[in-house]
Amino acid sequence: MIEGLRTVVYPVTDIADATAWYKRVLEREPYFNEPFYVGFEVGGFELGLIPDGVPGATGATAYWGTQDIVADVARIAALGATIDSPVADVGGGILVAVLLDPYGNRLGVVQNPHFDLAKVR
Repeated sequence: MIEGLRTVVYPVTDIADATAWYKRVLEREPYFNEPFYVGFEVGGFELGLIPDGVPGATGATAYWGTQDIVADVARIAALGATIDSPVADVGGGILVAVLLDPYGNRLGVVQNPHFDLAKVR
């Protein structure tokens, strides 16, 4: 049985540079830091970085939760991301935006007043 999302992995071209960038974005140190994989714990989930693979803006987009999407989009853009889709209201009070990290990966953010953190297991 699928229990829920656990990890999102982004391929990057320079793992040391990407680690430093995501430390600033996530405002935390990685809990696992090796040349072949870097893992950050984010609210009970994991953002992983791998030095192989091809970064890009095609395919799935993981959306990371925030309580203030406007401030976080501005903060992440100021750190070097490019806004791909600006903050938009998709209905029901849910706001979403997508940025591209410096490596070309899609970094989605969502402010969802209906998300129930207590359901995360």
